Amino acid sequence: MLNSIGIPGLILILIVALVIFGPSKLPEIGRSFGTSLREFKNAAKDIVNDDKK
Repeated sequence: MLNSIGIPGLILILIVALVIFGPSKLPEIGRSFGTSLREFKNAAKDIVNDDKK
């Protein structure tokens, strides 16, 4: 899914995020997004492991 966006798309998304949220909020937003993604992956792994047992 991420491969279909490409580098120009990512740059555009970062520019829009910078304009909307400002430079001071971007690290906090990135951190919270990374934490949420990590928790989602762990929960998905747990579900798959429970199904195998």
